Amino acid sequence: MPYIKVQITRENVTSEQKLQIIQGATDLMVNILNKDPEATFVVIEEVDTDNWGVAGEQVTTLRKRQAEAKKLAEANKPK
Repeated sequence: MPYIKVQITRENVTSEQKLQIIQGATDLMVNILNKDPEATFVVIEEVDTDNWGVAGEQVTTLRKRQAEAKKLAEANKPK
C-alpha cells in the first residue's frame, strides 16, 4: 500500500495540475511496482514560500528577485 507525499510551494497550482500529479504518481506505482491503484495514496502538501528555503534563502525572496530581474530585462529590451 504505497503512500506518496508530494510537497510543493504554494504558487498558483491549479486543481487540474494537482490531479495530474496524483494520476502520474499513481501510474508510476502501478507501472513500475505493479501496485494496486485502489491501495495507492497520494497526498499533496502545499508549503508557503516563506517556509521553503533554497541556497540559504526563502523562496519568497528568491521569487521577488527573479521578478525584479525579469522586469529590468524587459525594460532594457531594445524597441
